[in-house]
Amino acid sequence: MRLALVHAPAAFRAVDCVMAFRKPEATFFATQRVEKPWGHELLWAWSERYAGKILHVRAGESLSLQRHREKDETLSVLTGRIAVEHGDDPAGLGTREMTSGDCLRVRPGMLHRIRAIEDTDILEVSTPELSDVERLEDRYGRA
Repeated sequence: MRLALVHAPAAFRAVDCVMAFRKPEATFFATQRVEKPWGHELLWAWSERYAGKILHVRAGESLSLQRHREKDETLSVLTGRIAVEHGDDPAGLGTREMTSGDCLRVRPGMLHRIRAIEDTDILEVSTPELSDVERLEDRYGRA
């Protein structure tokens, strides 16, 4: 299922599988898992004010080069090792290696892409706009 963001530029298209997640309404609920071409996501929190996921990225795989219009997120590497491309201009991205214990804040508008050097688990805490993704490049044909 593909959704369009309301009042958003055409370039900001919703992420495939976002609606596979169901917003928990109960006090107690189960973690939700969604398979991705690069690994999987575990959604463990999603409210009106925040969301929490664990991303498992398989070695050699990468997420799309992307940015968010509103979503503000912080990533913490739990296990493994990744290379993160980041910056404001696709032609001038920097790369930084991250390992267990390293954190990154991704502010709205910041370009970023994660590539796993080893199998990696990443804790993501963010504002609740899970479908706010603009993909500029994607090796799996989702851009």
